[in-house]
Amino acid sequence: MIAAMANLLNYDIYDVELTSVKDNTELRKLLIEMTSKSIIVIEDIDCSLDLTGQRKKKKKEEKEESNDDPLLMKGKENESKESKVTLSGLLNFIDGLWSACGEERLIVFTTNHVEKLDLALIRRGRMDIELSYCCFEAFKVLAKNYLDIDSHNLFPSIERLLGETNMTPADVAENLMPKSITDDPETACLEDLIQAIETAKEEARVKAEKEAKEKEEEEERMKTEKEAKEKEEAAGEVKEKEMTEEKVKENGVVPAVKENGVVS
Repeated sequence: MIAAMANLLNYDIYDVELTSVKDNTELRKLLIEMTSKSIIVIEDIDCSLDLTGQRKKKKKEEKEESNDDPLLMKGKENESKESKVTLSGLLNFIDGLWSACGEERLIVFTTNHVEKLDLALIRRGRMDIELSYCCFEAFKVLAKNYLDIDSHNLFPSIERLLGETNMTPADVAENLMPKSITDDPETACLEDLIQAIETAKEEARVKAEKEAKEKEEEEERMKTEKEAKEKEEAAGEVKEKEMTEEKVKENGVVPAVKENGVVS
């Protein structure tokens, strides 16, 4: 798709590998050297750098894990020396002051886990267009390109299923390619697509139920741990009170309790 965009617009393509960029300064130099009328591509942004919303928590956990492992600590140090590009540096690269040094540039990010990206990176106005799942209008274009049809009696069923299920254009296109010679390849492909969408719908339902169950179990576990902690604290307070009373008795001083419960 990126190559098609470049051919259509007659733009250059720059493939930026963030892990090979040493720091924010070098990233800025790359931006300055890029020509106008170009497409800047950063693939697998979720894997390139630590740009997730949980980056602070993740670093803390890694630090705790590496305290007792010198080899792991050394590996982390070498990794940090390879690239020091930060989220702030990347944001400035996208739409900061230095991003205005050129004209007619498109920046394309690819990811398989958009939910893992920091919200500052994908907010509206910074990420203007998000290409994700196939809608019915996109399906009709694919059907025209692959099967050369504009309508079919199975189109309503496909429209309903696409409205209920998330499926990428690539998965849709794969099912629109005839896999065998038949008298009616259009119907065969559309039936295969319907079956594939129904399978994806069922898998999504099972996954959602599994995640809901895991979430419920996690909440129950946290609730149990909280109750156990409260019981432990209460038992500790009772034990401490008993020890205090025993110590007072050993010293020969017995506190007198008044009618209102105040110890004198």
